[in-house]
Amino acid sequence: MGKILRTEKLTTFSELLIVIVAIGGILGAVYYISPGIKTAVSKQLNGMELNGTDVNNVTNADKLELPSKEVSSEVSDKPLARIAGYAWNAASGFIVSNGGPKTTKGSLMEKNGVNLEIIRQDWLSELRNMQMKFIEEFDGGEAFPTSDKSVFAIVIMGDGAPFYISSAQKSLDEKYGKGKYHLQVMGAVGMSYGEDKLIGPPSWKSDPKSMKGAVISAVLGDGDWVTTVNYCFANGLKVNPDPTTYDADAVNIYPSENDDYIKSAEELIKSQTTGWTVSLKEVNNGKLTGKSVNRKIDGCATWTPGDKTVFDKLSGFVDIVSTKEFNNQMPAVLIGVKEWATKNPEIVSNILKSALTASNQMKNYEDWKVRASEAVATTYNMETPEYWYKMFKGQQGTKNGLTYNMGGSKVFNYADGMQYFGMTDGVNRYKSVYNQVSSYLTELNPFGFNENVGAVVPYEEAVNLFFLKNINDIESTAADKADYSAQATEVMASGEWKINFSSGSAAVQNSSSKDLEKIYNLLVQAENSKLTIVGHTDNVGNSDANLALSKNRAQAVVNYLKQKGIPENRFQLIDGKGQSEPVADNGSESGKSKNRRVVITFLK
Repeated sequence: MGKILRTEKLTTFSELLIVIVAIGGILGAVYYISPGIKTAVSKQLNGMELNGTDVNNVTNADKLELPSKEVSSEVSDKPLARIAGYAWNAASGFIVSNGGPKTTKGSLMEKNGVNLEIIRQDWLSELRNMQMKFIEEFDGGEAFPTSDKSVFAIVIMGDGAPFYISSAQKSLDEKYGKGKYHLQVMGAVGMSYGEDKLIGPPSWKSDPKSMKGAVISAVLGDGDWVTTVNYCFANGLKVNPDPTTYDADAVNIYPSENDDYIKSAEELIKSQTTGWTVSLKEVNNGKLTGKSVNRKIDGCATWTPGDKTVFDKLSGFVDIVSTKEFNNQMPAVLIGVKEWATKNPEIVSNILKSALTASNQMKNYEDWKVRASEAVATTYNMETPEYWYKMFKGQQGTKNGLTYNMGGSKVFNYADGMQYFGMTDGVNRYKSVYNQVSSYLTELNPFGFNENVGAVVPYEEAVNLFFLKNINDIESTAADKADYSAQATEVMASGEWKINFSSGSAAVQNSSSKDLEKIYNLLVQAENSKLTIVGHTDNVGNSDANLALSKNRAQAVVNYLKQKGIPENRFQLIDGKGQSEPVADNGSESGKSKNRRVVITFLK
């Protein structure tokens, strides 16, 4: 039952949205009486870091017996653990380790003494309600809560964890007292590798600036939203942080119905096929104009099967960017209740051990992939095993001369998990993801995040790797290393960053440290990309001196990134153009400021 409106049928999360809408109605009345009131200003932020290493280790291992489809009787007397998650192929290794929705005979979960039930749930608000119900029962004295509406952990997109954990923590602190209960990321079992994507007209890919003024349907705060925001910021585009307004000079993101990624796809289809529009208040330079505009949905951020649904129904749309480019952005993470997990560490570690072992079998043996697709289809009660098998590998299609990509996932073995969290090569990819998304939440403020949640739970409190480190007797291999020897030719994104330098100097000012950190984080997330970095200056001083200065400034950015661990062979070009390519009028101070910039291009 919700706590805001005291209703039986609505969740607290749903009620919060109703309250937000109600408040919006009141403010809307004020808006119509007083046009020109200031609203949230569209923002151009630095994007997430792209790290070049593709975390995809394969550990040689003897083939294990495939799990049966018969429910296990061997672990039926053990405490039942319940985990819910999205219908998502990146969780394939986790699911096949259980043999399906319930632990089966011969499965790795059975062999590791785990009695597990896996539940499909595609609504983020319901996943949260299930964990809240578990904590309520646990707080009431139940050592192993197992009601139909409770789960000790969920498996979701790791780039959505800052929003999920932070909003849940506020509710937990309010209900039980500050710091009594916590939700934490306890490991990762897979990775989206193309499945999650931004879909739009092909012009967005050839000319990202053509996205200005577009309206994109997405689940705000979710991983697909992050992919979209990443692409915008990497290409120097502003994002309108207010989903109720329309800014023609920015990319506008419309919240899909029920926080449902399938609705994101359906809203694009409905808009393009029936002319359906959404009414938004017009904004100009951060001020409401007093007018409303009716706009079609121009694109969507979704994942499989949402992507296939769009490409089946519409022509003239392609995948613009995906987690194949931002290859470290979206892990499938296990988020569990810390206080229960610390009382049952063997269960949690054995769940991770089983999932990581099954994933390694999938990497080595084709029939494990086939068995995984069967387990996924049964667990999700959706599509056929053949569908999930093909979508796991990724599929390409062509329609009216346009080529598009669908699906694409990876599973994590133990070596992947240890590397992804930086425990084998020192590059904590997930920390970069978590911190970058945290900055997006506070700076873009989706759904009034700052007002309603208050603050992001810091990485150090939100992530607990004890259970991953606690795994024993598992085969592993040395961490894989990225290969940057080949020349990259295709531009993935190109954006201009305003890095502040002292006048006439290549010394980076302290005020730019936050922006440089964001650039680094973006590089970690797109780890397979190579880079070109080109510096520019205004026209003050001698042109020859400015040329040298621009090169030195580009090198200063490179030196910062190298010091953070980005390898030198990832930089395909380091150059400067001096004052020769201004983007603004050097006759004004603001124009000069815009011309003092560094352009970073991501290549694949």
